[in-house]
Amino acid sequence: MVWEVAIKRRLGKLDAPADLLEQLERARADLLPVTARHANRVGTLSMHHRDPFDRLLVAQADIDGLTLVTGDSEMEAYGVDMLW
Repeated sequence: MVWEVAIKRRLGKLDAPADLLEQLERARADLLPVTARHANRVGTLSMHHRDPFDRLLVAQADIDGLTLVTGDSEMEAYGVDMLW
Protein backbone atom coordinates (compact mmCIF):
# COMPACT_ATOMS: atom_id res chain seq x y z
CA MET A 1 0.00 0.00 0.00
CA VAL A 2 1.60 3.23 -1.18
CA TRP A 3 0.07 5.20 1.72
CA GLU A 4 1.71 3.01 4.37
CA VAL A 5 5.05 2.93 2.56
CA ALA A 6 5.08 6.74 2.22
CA ILE A 7 4.37 7.24 5.93
CA LYS A 8 6.87 4.65 7.13
CA ARG A 9 9.50 5.92 4.69
CA ARG A 10 9.05 9.47 6.01
CA LEU A 11 9.38 8.25 9.62
CA GLY A 12 12.60 6.42 8.74
CA LYS A 13 11.05 3.02 9.47
CA LEU A 14 11.27 1.73 5.90
CA ASP A 15 13.83 1.99 3.14
CA ALA A 16 11.79 2.50 -0.01
CA PRO A 17 12.45 4.47 -3.18
CA ALA A 18 11.19 8.06 -3.22
CA ASP A 19 9.65 7.41 -6.63
CA LEU A 20 7.80 4.22 -5.63
CA LEU A 21 4.47 5.41 -7.02
CA GLU A 22 6.04 6.30 -10.36
CA GLN A 23 7.75 2.90 -10.50
CA LEU A 24 4.47 1.12 -9.81
CA GLU A 25 2.68 3.17 -12.47
CA ARG A 26 5.43 2.44 -15.02
CA ALA A 27 5.10 -1.26 -14.20
CA ARG A 28 1.33 -0.89 -14.75
CA ALA A 29 0.64 -2.31 -11.30
CA ASP A 30 -3.05 -2.49 -10.47
CA LEU A 31 -3.32 -0.11 -7.50
CA LEU A 32 -6.36 -0.74 -5.31
CA PRO A 33 -8.04 2.47 -4.13
CA VAL A 34 -9.07 3.00 -0.53
CA THR A 35 -12.81 3.62 -0.62
CA ALA A 36 -15.30 4.78 1.98
CA ARG A 37 -16.58 1.17 2.17
CA HIS A 38 -13.08 -0.03 3.03
CA ALA A 39 -12.66 2.65 5.71
CA ASN A 40 -16.06 1.88 7.19
CA ARG A 41 -15.25 -1.85 7.32
CA VAL A 42 -12.04 -1.15 9.26
CA GLY A 43 -14.22 0.35 11.99
CA THR A 44 -16.23 -2.85 12.31
CA LEU A 45 -13.30 -5.27 12.50
CA SER A 46 -12.30 -6.89 15.77
CA MET A 47 -8.99 -5.68 17.16
CA HIS A 48 -7.16 -8.95 16.50
CA HIS A 49 -4.46 -6.82 14.93
CA ARG A 50 -3.50 -3.40 16.29
CA ASP A 51 -1.96 -2.04 13.07
CA PRO A 52 -4.54 0.12 11.22
CA PHE A 53 -2.75 -0.38 7.90
CA ASP A 54 -3.07 -4.15 8.23
CA ARG A 55 -6.73 -3.90 9.21
CA LEU A 56 -7.30 -1.80 6.08
CA LEU A 57 -5.76 -4.59 3.99
CA VAL A 58 -8.12 -7.06 5.69
CA ALA A 59 -11.08 -4.80 4.93
CA GLN A 60 -10.08 -4.53 1.27
CA ALA A 61 -9.63 -8.29 0.96
CA ASP A 62 -12.99 -8.88 2.63
CA ILE A 63 -15.01 -6.35 0.63
CA ASP A 64 -13.37 -6.97 -2.73
CA GLY A 65 -13.08 -10.76 -2.41
CA LEU A 66 -9.29 -10.71 -2.63
CA THR A 67 -6.58 -12.97 -1.24
CA LEU A 68 -4.38 -11.29 1.34
CA VAL A 69 -0.68 -12.05 0.85
CA THR A 70 1.03 -11.91 4.24
CA GLY A 71 3.26 -13.83 6.57
CA ASP A 72 1.53 -12.32 9.60
CA SER A 73 -0.27 -15.16 11.39
CA GLU A 74 -2.38 -12.69 13.43
CA MET A 75 -4.32 -11.91 10.25
CA GLU A 76 -5.77 -15.44 10.18
CA ALA A 77 -8.25 -14.43 12.91
CA TYR A 78 -10.14 -12.30 10.38
CA GLY A 79 -11.13 -15.24 8.20
CA VAL A 80 -10.15 -13.72 4.85
CA ASP A 81 -8.41 -15.80 2.19
CA MET A 82 -4.66 -15.70 2.81
CA LEU A 83 -1.59 -16.78 0.92
CA TRP A 84 1.91 -17.28 2.36
